[in-house]
Amino acid sequence: MKITHNKVGQNLNLTDSNKADRAKDKSPLNAVSTESQTQNLKEIASASKGEAAQVKLSERAQDIRQAKELAMAAPDVDMEKVEKLRKLIDEGKYKVDAKAVADRMVNDGLLNLGQTNNE
Repeated sequence: MKITHNKVGQNLNLTDSNKADRAKDKSPLNAVSTESQTQNLKEIASASKGEAAQVKLSERAQDIRQAKELAMAAPDVDMEKVEKLRKLIDEGKYKVDAKAVADRMVNDGLLNLGQTNNE
């Protein structure tokens, strides 16, 4: 349903688009066009039986497809690195540089702030 308001808030135009759409669907003209479209599709399908569709991808599209396949094949987590860090933590040898972490957080926050202001 479409309701249009003026500045005072009074309803100017009330329509029920679903009702109009249902009326169109029931019209005899619509039934004929749907039947003819179905017939056209059947004719096209029967004419192309036995023929294979061919698609030629550009070199760029092939490169993108190959990059996507490589990315999908790569594991999400580097388990070797995880095990190395887990071992260091268990042995108490893993040290975190709090100043470096804080600096990175501030820099990332400033970058994000700059991106939201520019949009």
